[in-house]
Amino acid sequence: MAKNLDFTEGSILKKMLLFSFPLLLTNILQLSYQFIDSLWVGNLLGSTGLGAVSLSGPILFTILSFVIGLNTSTLTVLSQARGANDEKRLKESLNAFVIVNLILSLLFGIVGFFAADVILRLLSTPESMFSMAKSYLQIHFLGIIFLFGYNFIGTVMRGLGDSRTPVRFVLLAVILNTVLDPIFIYTFDLGIDGAAYATLVAQGSAFLYGLIYSIWKSSIPFTIPHMPDFLYFKTIMKLGLPGGLQMMVISGGVTAIMGIVASFGEDVVAGFGASQRIDSLIMLPATTIGTAVTSMAGQNIGAEKWERVKEIAKRALILILGVSFFISFLVFISADLLIRLFVSDEETIAFGAAYLRVVAFFYPFLGINFILNGIVRAAGAMFQVLVLNIISFWVLRVPLTFILSEWFGTNGIALGIGFSFVISSIVASLYYVFGKWRSISLFKQVKKTN
Repeated sequence: MAKNLDFTEGSILKKMLLFSFPLLLTNILQLSYQFIDSLWVGNLLGSTGLGAVSLSGPILFTILSFVIGLNTSTLTVLSQARGANDEKRLKESLNAFVIVNLILSLLFGIVGFFAADVILRLLSTPESMFSMAKSYLQIHFLGIIFLFGYNFIGTVMRGLGDSRTPVRFVLLAVILNTVLDPIFIYTFDLGIDGAAYATLVAQGSAFLYGLIYSIWKSSIPFTIPHMPDFLYFKTIMKLGLPGGLQMMVISGGVTAIMGIVASFGEDVVAGFGASQRIDSLIMLPATTIGTAVTSMAGQNIGAEKWERVKEIAKRALILILGVSFFISFLVFISADLLIRLFVSDEETIAFGAAYLRVVAFFYPFLGINFILNGIVRAAGAMFQVLVLNIISFWVLRVPLTFILSEWFGTNGIALGIGFSFVISSIVASLYYVFGKWRSISLFKQVKKTN
């Protein structure tokens, strides 16, 4: 049985690194999952099949973004309950999360299955790939409870201080998907449906493994699901909905940026797409440590060890700044090589490399954002972080990218995105220092009723 880390005592940096490494590995596996899926579909079904998967991708990513955002509130609630050594609060909160996840997964599954046709029409899906995309999407909606389930169990474990065990769930899903994709697509001749069924089986197996492990071997105090106390349910929804909307705001912002980039033509779009794949890897340390500090700070907020919370923020900032400066240096000197991994057209490479070299200077500011937002999120400031993300993307990043690209052409895309990182980090710092997030009490009403 994996040992749950107690973040309320001992070396902060050591535990931060111990907790963060499995998180980083999990995130890398998640990226490889998407890459391998596209690789098999593209090679076995051609461009039409890959196009159908690509069209369904943003829809599924938006739902996954909501799930991840919702589960972020799980980290906050459970880590605070663990830090306070409040078993009753922990059990009741877990039950409320189970019920909320069950309701939402059924709702998304039913609505998504019957609305797939309409959604794809709204996306102007070409007729040549419409039936494939619809079938692929509907099968995913049928099994969406597995997507909710295994992500939820993994987040619960991380909230209680165990980041190692969830790696097994994701690894199982990746291995099964890698093996089953060619079997279902080619051997069983199921085509695009085979790719969807392979994902369903992979995620379903990861969910069942996680469920069995959490019941029989883990220290997670799951109970038989029952209707939660309204105050716990209210707390979960108050945190979970803004948490889910945060990720959807980010997803929408990324789509808006792509719209600006598309106005410069195919070469720029291709170069930007390649650079975004590099960006997704570069941002892994920041997102990983940001998630880690939410669990770490949450336990200490629950234990009311505020000086330790401040020290966690300080150590995390030093760590991410050091890592970010190192990554920035590597990206700057190897930008051409990195873009050439994905494309061969010289004009596309020229834009992608120039973009990376400019944005590289701004990565440290992005790291500051992730760390400080992770700390205040641990206190339960989900709505406030939602507002910070709206400011970051819709008040700063999208307008700055549009304005500076109008002034400086393609160079303005990187400048707009980079300057938004800087201003966002200043706004996040101001809220961290002067905001009232420290006074938030998630369970004030619950305590009064106990």
